[in-house]
Amino acid sequence: MTGGEPPGRPGPTRDLPAGLRLAVTTFTVLPLRPGRVDRHAATVAMAVAPVVGLVLGAVLGLAMLASSRAGIPALVGAAVVVGLAAALTRGLHLDGLADTVDALGSHRPATGALEVMRRPDIGPFGVVAVVMALLLPTVALAAVPTDRSWPAVLATVAVAAGTGRLAVTWSCRHGVPAARPDGLGALVAGTQRWPALAAGTAVVAAVAVPAIPTRPWQGPVVVVVALGVWLMLLRHLVRRFGGVTGDVLGAGVETTTGLTYLGLVATG
Repeated sequence: MTGGEPPGRPGPTRDLPAGLRLAVTTFTVLPLRPGRVDRHAATVAMAVAPVVGLVLGAVLGLAMLASSRAGIPALVGAAVVVGLAAALTRGLHLDGLADTVDALGSHRPATGALEVMRRPDIGPFGVVAVVMALLLPTVALAAVPTDRSWPAVLATVAVAAGTGRLAVTWSCRHGVPAARPDGLGALVAGTQRWPALAAGTAVVAAVAVPAIPTRPWQGPVVVVVALGVWLMLLRHLVRRFGGVTGDVLGAGVETTTGLTYLGLVATG
């Protein structure tokens, strides 16, 4: 322990690797061995979530480019990329979206809605939400103009994935409570301050610049608008459930990713 650190609090040199490991294991299926999981590591993990999303999106973008170069029809290639995205994240965010929508559709008070969220099954509202979360990015990706350069295609996919994880960072900002005293929501809620929020947003917005080559300013605007729509939805969810949960964070990933895809294709 270095001088000036509170007793029992890991130093920054330990927080960073632990946080990076937690971010990678939370947002991808990479088989890293378990590391330290506590509030300090969670703070770093949620701050770097957009970067993990950008890297994941770059991998998906390369898969999209490879399918195009191989002559695979655009719709088929897009479906493969969306399926790969689900596989590389264990379908965890889709499950969170389904549980969140089912809880909303139950029209129960917060306690009852959280119980619905805990159930392992998926109700009809959740099924529709998952279908839309898979269909929208697939159709959007298939509609990416064929004359776009490879950096534009790569940026489109990377930014969609990055903005989805940026939504998680903003959902964990200071002042947003956890809905339960346990679980992922309790671990990460309220961990993010303005410097981390601004840095994450700036990085994702910068990567969005080449996504629409003819109007570079529109990519960052799409990022901000998609994030703004999610924050309005989040405000309702916090009122409804009393705070955030891991499922709500997963819903944020899928909702914001889909909105970003839609915005980048519609404005391009």
